[in-house]
Amino acid sequence: EVPVVTQAIEAYRTVTASDEFKELERLRLLASCNEASALEHARRKEREKLRGALDKKDAIIADKDAALADKDAALADKDAIIADNKAALEDNKATIADKDAEIMRLRALLDSRPN
Repeated sequence: EVPVVTQAIEAYRTVTASDEFKELERLRLLASCNEASALEHARRKEREKLRGALDKKDAIIADKDAALADKDAALADKDAIIADNKAALEDNKATIADKDAEIMRLRALLDSRPN
């Protein structure tokens, strides 16, 4: 077995020492580097694409948040108007009650007058 192993080791040394093997090894290494570079470039492009999509989504959300804030402000204004109108209605009810009492008093006064 030792001569076979020795022959295999010698054959390996001979092959790896050849210019053809060295060129193939250089090309393999270059291809490996090119593949790694291409993969990194593809990952970078995908990250940029995702970042663009996230930025677009964030802009849409910000626009909708601003629209909601405007609607909340408009709703608060309408709530204030409703509260003012309710207060005015209560004032008007009190005024009507006062006027009704005055009318009743005047009717009673008229009814108590001799003809």
